[in-house]
Amino acid sequence: MASFMDGNPALKSLSSDLRRRMDQSVTDFQANLAATRTGRASVHMLDQVKVDYYGTPTPINQMAQVSAPEAQLILISPWDPTMVKEIEKAIQAADLGFNPLSDGKVIRVPVPPMTEERRRDVCKHINKVLEEHRTAVRNVRRDGNEALKKLTRDKKISEDEEKRALEEVQKMTDAEIRRMEELSQKKEAEVMQV
Repeated sequence: MASFMDGNPALKSLSSDLRRRMDQSVTDFQANLAATRTGRASVHMLDQVKVDYYGTPTPINQMAQVSAPEAQLILISPWDPTMVKEIEKAIQAADLGFNPLSDGKVIRVPVPPMTEERRRDVCKHINKVLEEHRTAVRNVRRDGNEALKKLTRDKKISEDEEKRALEEVQKMTDAEIRRMEELSQKKEAEVMQV
């Protein structure tokens, strides 16, 4: 679909900025979904866990080899063996329902099968995260609409151009929200699958 805003020099940068910020919200939502627990072990389950690495909060996958050799197990092999205890503590503190076990060199994180209640909780969590990201996209839309109104007030664009641009921003918003809702439905189906 050809963009009216991209074809208008006064609106081109605003359009690309709004698109970039909305895409960022969707990308962030996808990262959250990847870290959401399903019934199977996934290396992404620990993506949101940060370990205090000499004063810097660091993701586990940047300080260790993380793998899922079995459907119910995550294996973490830290590159710096002195960090084993810190990684264990961070996983427990993240409150993901995991109980890491270590032998001093590697950390085994058994992924217990999910109960029906836990599955429902995860779906509620997905919906909460979805709503936060919908709001983020709507905030981008609001900023865009305010910028368009200002351009009209400053006589940089006509009222007709403003009207077309506002419609385009709304279409952009609807498309991004629809994308996130589809991702959310897929993830919920995956979570509820026993």
